[in-house]
Parts: sequence; structure tokens; C-alpha cells
Amino acid sequence: MLDRKAIEAAEDAALAPYALRASKSRGRRTPEPEHTYRTCFQRDRDRVIHCAAFRRLEYKTQVFINWEGDHFRTRLTHTIEVAQAARTIARCLGLNEDVTEAVSLAHDLGHTPFGHAGEHAMRDLMKDHGGYEHNGQSLRIVDELELSYLPAFKGLNLTHEVRYGLMKHRTDYDKPLFKGLIERESPTLEAQVANSADEISYNAHDTDDGLYSGLLTLPAARESELFAQAEAEARKAVGAEEELLRYQIVRKLKDLQVSDLLENSAARIKEEKFKSVDDVVRFTGKPVIDFSPAMKAKVIKLKRMLFEKFYNHRRVRRSMEKGTRFLKETFERYITEQYLLPGGFQRRIDEGQSVQRVVCDYIAGMTDRYALEQYKKLFDPDTW
Repeated sequence: MLDRKAIEAAEDAALAPYALRASKSRGRRTPEPEHTYRTCFQRDRDRVIHCAAFRRLEYKTQVFINWEGDHFRTRLTHTIEVAQAARTIARCLGLNEDVTEAVSLAHDLGHTPFGHAGEHAMRDLMKDHGGYEHNGQSLRIVDELELSYLPAFKGLNLTHEVRYGLMKHRTDYDKPLFKGLIERESPTLEAQVANSADEISYNAHDTDDGLYSGLLTLPAARESELFAQAEAEARKAVGAEEELLRYQIVRKLKDLQVSDLLENSAARIKEEKFKSVDDVVRFTGKPVIDFSPAMKAKVIKLKRMLFEKFYNHRRVRRSMEKGTRFLKETFERYITEQYLLPGGFQRRIDEGQSVQRVVCDYIAGMTDRYALEQYKKLFDPDTW
């Protein structure tokens, strides 16, 4: 039987020199005894999976509102797909899979209900009150808002490496919601992998959801060179079986992107001659985990096609605009009528926390379904 020390020893021997290692973690904000059988990064992953915010992802929107169909992606299924892709990439590059998976599983905890439209609405509402950004809100959840481990500590008390990975983008480092992580460092390769896996996953599964819904047609999708390439390869695999075509196209989209990312990233790592994690976090150049220039151009065109032919479809926009209105009106009502908030949130205001931040935390944590229920209770005279 392998205990934690044996697992850490195996990890040290197997990983690339520039990979994060559990045995060399910078630790947690509140020190804890180590677990007998799990490394610190494995515990981080498990804490994310078991937290309330993770469970709520099941009823948060990716593109389609949750009640529009059982086969469309939600934030939860998106997160699982990101974690799967990220582990594959990390394994092939000799990186730490547990850190990569933990960051991937936590990366969308801070998303509002009603998808990106909800996030844009919350940004507008909070622009004069400290701001809102879903990566920062994810960090706030794991640092402050989860309460399962009280009275020992607030939040999940994750390791420095996983918390830092939630920032993902270097441009996010100066935002107020990240003020607790002040070191001027570049993202680790594990964090960059999680970020790239996120992009690869939504490129592929949003295409899948668009085709399944009928809002995105094959002729429209073929305006993307990458889609056309994936379709051509998929047709070779399925032959005359048109029913299988969509599945095979999505598989090929993922495979083309992941394969290019791995080959280009491996070459970049070799080129930069990284010898340690310190070399990575001190590196000031462009991201190392990235597509080749040719693939990056194709991905940009794929995103443009999705925006023009799918995200901008009147049915999608109608749902998102409804969600935006629900969210804004609910926010404003709670600001003016604070007694309507649940008791725990009222206590935080009584303790001196910003009313806007408390209301933001409450609404950002809602699922689509719960947000709509609360809207009806606030504004519909026939709903109690």
C-alpha cells in the first residue's frame, strides 16, 4: 500500500523538472497536518468536488438555459470535460495532473447564473463597488465563502499553487479580487494547461450544442476552416452514417486542438530550457502552453463563426437578455430591501461588509433555476 510519502516520492521521480510537486508545495493559508494517504494537491481536488459551489454548477448555464434541454452542456459538464482534457495534456507534458485537475474543477465556481450574460450584468452592477470577475469570484469562494470547514477556517484552505492557478491570466493579477495574491509571477504550466483545456473544451462542445439545437447549420459552420477540416476527417470515419457525424466532428475538433497544443507546447518548453518551476514563474514571455500560430488563427476563426452563427442567434440572445434582466432587477431589489436576504447574508452586512459585495456573493452563487424562482418571489404577485 502506498502512503502519501510514497506517492510523493513516485511523483518526484516521474514528473518533469519544471512540474509542480506536492512535496514542495508552498502550503496553505491556515496550516494543517498532512493526510496519511493523499497528497496536498489530491486533497485540494477532493475538497473542490465536495463543496456546495461545485454541486451548483449542475444548474448553471453554459449557453442554453438549464431547462431548455437535458442534452446541452451545463457548467458542471463543461467543468468535467475541461478536467479530462487538462489531465491528458498535463500527463503528456510531464506536469502535475492533480494540480491541473484541481484548478480545472474549480475554475468556474464563481460564474453567475445565466452564463456570460449574467457575468456581464454583474460586472456592470459592481463596477463602482470593487468589481466582479468570475475567476476572482472562484478564488473568493474557495478562500472565504465555503463554510464546510468552520470553525477551523473559512473557505476550502487550498494550497497556494491551486489558488494561484485560478487567476489563469497574467492580466488578471492587478484586479482587486486577487489582492490576496500579490507575488508578481507568471502562471505555472499546470495553470496554463487548465486555461487551454477550458478553451479547447468550449470550442468543441459549443459547436456540438449549436449543431444539436439546429441553431448552427453545417453550411454555416463550414465557414470555419478548423470545423471544415474536422468534418472532412469525420466523414472518412463514419462513411454514410450521418447520425454519427456530429459526434465524430466534435471528437476531431478536440483531437486537432489538443494534438497541436501538445506538439507546440512541448517545443516551446524545450526552446525555453526550463529546469525548474522557478524558471517557469519567472518567465516573462508569451504563454508557453499554446497553439501553433497556424492553429491559433484557425481557432480565432472558429470562435468568430460561433459568435456570429450561434451565440448571436435570436433564440440564444433572447434567453440571455431575459437572464440579464432577472439578475439586474433582483440585485437592485436586494440592495434596497436588505431584509429580503437570507439571515446569514444579513449578518455579514451587520458585521460591516459591503452591501453590494454581499448581494453579489448571494446572486453569483445562484443556479439559473434558483435565480428565476427568487425573481418570481420578488416580483410575481402570484408566487409566494
